[in-house]
Amino acid sequence: MTDIEGIAVGPVSDWLDANIAGALGPYEFELIAGGRSNLTFRVTDSRGGRYVLRRPPTSHVLPSAHDMGREHRIIKALGPTPVPVAPALGFCEDEAVNGRPFYVMGYVDGHIIRTATIAEQVYTEGQRRIAGEDLIDVLVALHDVDVDAVGLGDLGRHDGYIERQLRRWYGQFQQSAATQDRKVPAIDELHDFFASRIPAQQGTAIVHGDYRLDNTMMGADGKVAAVLDWEICTLGDPLADVGLLMVYWAEPGDSDVLLGMAPTASKGFPTRAELRARYEQASGRDLSALDFYVAFGYWKLGCILEGVYARYAGGAMGGDRSGVEGFARQVEALGEAARQAAADL
Repeated sequence: MTDIEGIAVGPVSDWLDANIAGALGPYEFELIAGGRSNLTFRVTDSRGGRYVLRRPPTSHVLPSAHDMGREHRIIKALGPTPVPVAPALGFCEDEAVNGRPFYVMGYVDGHIIRTATIAEQVYTEGQRRIAGEDLIDVLVALHDVDVDAVGLGDLGRHDGYIERQLRRWYGQFQQSAATQDRKVPAIDELHDFFASRIPAQQGTAIVHGDYRLDNTMMGADGKVAAVLDWEICTLGDPLADVGLLMVYWAEPGDSDVLLGMAPTASKGFPTRAELRARYEQASGRDLSALDFYVAFGYWKLGCILEGVYARYAGGAMGGDRSGVEGFARQVEALGEAARQAAADL
């Protein structure tokens, strides 16, 4: 069997045979396009059964990042809750099998809505409204989960979320930027600014950390079939998820779309104001300080993308180097967007 980037086919196949109920080799492994951090593979067995395997990047793995055991634990704990997730099927911590830990989950059919073109091909205007509203309803359901009841009460500290996020992402930004000898002044300047203006945290919730439309598998009915990409999930301030969703959410007529993707700019999707009102009413939380979380969301996303840029520039992600310099420019644009959003705080 010939190995592929990120998969030692023989050992991984043996592990699947031994640990995933009903799976039977030989297996086909296909890298799923679109991932910018962990490598995600579609796995098909000899009988047509489909699974998904997640593992860290092949190089430039930062300390505390890409914890496969943590991600597997989260989706396993959420399985019985109203939050839709893929079934957690198995976790391998033995690095002798594939070089790094990995986990396997069930394959969920549906659509990943990455662009406006896909949104318009897959859904009617009415279904796009359903999709936006259900995305908020699922976020409310996630933030309502009793962390102790599902066994995640020790997933992270319950308080000081934004302080911890500032420390974590700025530290990783500095490490990543140092590998390319880069400076992004807005990211540096805003760290202290945000630290001096943190709103009071409204309770403790499971925070996804990168909640957006294209981090979900959407069903044919326009509703969320599974929330994906739990790698930076922790406990903390639920409004951080709402603020970052506003950063990602484009509306028709927006002139400056970050990351080159604007699936929600299609007609039919709710506006940012409608999403905000729906979350506020359903959750009962006060969103008067949401502008802080939006500005912080731009900044955090810039820090994260600096790490993605460093990994691409270093040859990780399966050797795909397309768009490397584009990531560098996006980090700078996010820093400036954060500065503009913070100007009125």
